[in-house]
Formats: sequence, structure tokens, C-alpha cells
Amino acid sequence: MAEEKCFVHGSACVDEGAEIGEGTKVWHFCHISAGAQVGKGCTIGQNVFIAPGAKVGDYCKIQNNVSVYEGVELGDYVFCGPSMVFTNVMRPRCKYPQRGSEFYAHTPVGEGASIGANATIVCGHRIGRHAFVAAGSVVTKDVPDHAVMMGNPARQHGWACECGAPLDESLVCPRCGRAYREAPHGLECKEG
Repeated sequence: MAEEKCFVHGSACVDEGAEIGEGTKVWHFCHISAGAQVGKGCTIGQNVFIAPGAKVGDYCKIQNNVSVYEGVELGDYVFCGPSMVFTNVMRPRCKYPQRGSEFYAHTPVGEGASIGANATIVCGHRIGRHAFVAAGSVVTKDVPDHAVMMGNPARQHGWACECGAPLDESLVCPRCGRAYREAPHGLECKEG
């Protein structure tokens, strides 16, 4: 870690062997574990834990009280709202510990996705690029690119543009003008 190129609050614990990118800010009472990878330009809010083997892309914002466990991989520009939850073992048991990468389910979160406050992401499910998971939702299946998910269990309630604006049936953003079409993993921009 190049500490001179990032900011780490004095109350935070950054283990030897953690990787933190340039311009990232790590705030009060955080713990970044050895083997964790955090990209450049991120904001790591108060009381965030990032486990060994967890990966955080560039320009992510992780709000207060979030734990990013091994098996979780955040793409660039991912937003994690306050106190949202990632899990990493499908059937945990205290009496029969399941430690090690062979037990941890892979949970990729696509570029630009937003996960609202107090949402729960059950491990082993993909969160698509630029998807929006509403506050308090519980994700129990894969989320398509650009999908807006709400509820418990989370169900799709529409589509969102890369800029965050909701899309109507035309799939043309009223804010930025991007036009979309259906694709195998959700929506894709017609221009790219």
C-alpha cells in the first residue's frame, strides 16, 4: 500500500499486505485486511470491513457499517449504501465452520451498480452493471444489467439508465438521452 497516495484516518486499521489505490479515503474505525484489494479514488466510510480476498474496483463509495467479505467483487463506480449486507456462505453453521475460499460463494457486483441502505445480497448472485437495488431489498437471485429491484424477495420494478434516471417503455433516458435495447443480461446501450 502506498499510504502517501491515499488517506487513512488514524483510527482505521490497514493490515500489511492490503492494497489501496491512489486517492482513496479510508475513514474512522475501518479495517482493511491483508489480501484485500481496494481501487483508486474510492471512499470507504466509517466502520467498514474489507476481508482478505475481497476486491473493490475504482471510484467505489462504500457507506458506513458495510462488510465486504471474501468472495465479493465490486466493479468500478459501485455504490454500497449504509448498513447494506453481503453474505458469503450459503448455509453457515457455527458447529461446522466453513472457512476458506472453497466455501465462499462468488458475488460479483457490476460496474456502476447501486445498492441501497439496509439491503441484503444473498451470496452467489450477480448484480448487473448499472443495476439499482432499493433500500431494504433482499436479493435472492441474479439481477440483470440496469434492472431496478425492490422488496423482499427483491423483484424487478423497471429499468434504470446508467445515469440513474428511470426508463419508461421507450428505453430512452429522459435525462441524458441514452437509448437502450434488450440483451441477454438485461439492457445494453444502443451506442455501445
